[in-house]
Amino acid sequence: MAWQSIPVARLEGVSQEQFTQQLYPQRKPLVLEGIDLGACTSKWTVDYLSQVGGKKEVKIHVAAVAQMDFISKNFVYRTLPFDKLVQRAAEEKHEEFFISEDEKYYLRSLGEDPRKDVADIRKQFPLLEGDIKFPKFFKEEQFFSSVFRISSPGLQLWTHYDVMDNFLIQVTGKKRVVLFSPRDAQYLYLSGTKSEVLNIDNPDLAKYPLFCKARRYECSLKAGDVLFIPALWFHNVISEEFGVGVNVFWKHLPSECYDKTDTYGNKDPMAASRAAQILDRALKTLSELPEEYRDFYARRMVLHIQDKAYSKNFE
Repeated sequence: MAWQSIPVARLEGVSQEQFTQQLYPQRKPLVLEGIDLGACTSKWTVDYLSQVGGKKEVKIHVAAVAQMDFISKNFVYRTLPFDKLVQRAAEEKHEEFFISEDEKYYLRSLGEDPRKDVADIRKQFPLLEGDIKFPKFFKEEQFFSSVFRISSPGLQLWTHYDVMDNFLIQVTGKKRVVLFSPRDAQYLYLSGTKSEVLNIDNPDLAKYPLFCKARRYECSLKAGDVLFIPALWFHNVISEEFGVGVNVFWKHLPSECYDKTDTYGNKDPMAASRAAQILDRALKTLSELPEEYRDFYARRMVLHIQDKAYSKNFE
């Protein structure tokens, strides 16, 4: 099935001032080229990462299929020494494996104690810190986390949104990224922060008929590219070859808006969570009415929400 996609804009040599004053306020994805990322794009080979990363134990996702599904959990968690992970993830076929010889690997680095600590590549992998430079396009106090990611060729991550702004730094390898606007959430069949539609290129339209209405924004990332993903934008990432990336997350809202227990950066802002709880109570109250009345007053509530809360300042 052929889908029409809107190309994500690409700009080269963007300055901090240009990004923060002109581009950032637009709240749209953007590929930045020519950013000084340090030596990582040339140094982070399989051999180098295996040597420098060493035997540090890392928790990984292992899947027998390319399309990973966080809703049904079609993968298992396993632990490997970092050097073994890098070597296996770079292979198409494995002599050693957990599930099958063509299984896929995915690392999303964690803090030392994931319940308390956020991921920061500079702390979890200090020997790699000197190789990479983060774009200085936000204030230091806004920084939330830096997440090290390693993916097998062909691996596809589920469509989801994050609640913080994000630079996806493609250090090595190639990725295809498909994004959907927050304004198209109603077409994505959400379960929490994730879409139920796994196969975004050939979806089951009998099961997900509205999915075709969601506008697709698409880009290809090569080594050295940086993709700005604004908070709340849905994204689906396909590793076209073995690749290493780093996500740098920072707070778009004041710190007090976020859940202080959130170490992953994927819990909704506190006000949104409270509003969802209030809505659940309202729906429970509506259930006391007969179906005809429940339907009528639910529709009135939807109209009221649209009138009072929907923005008219976005496409």
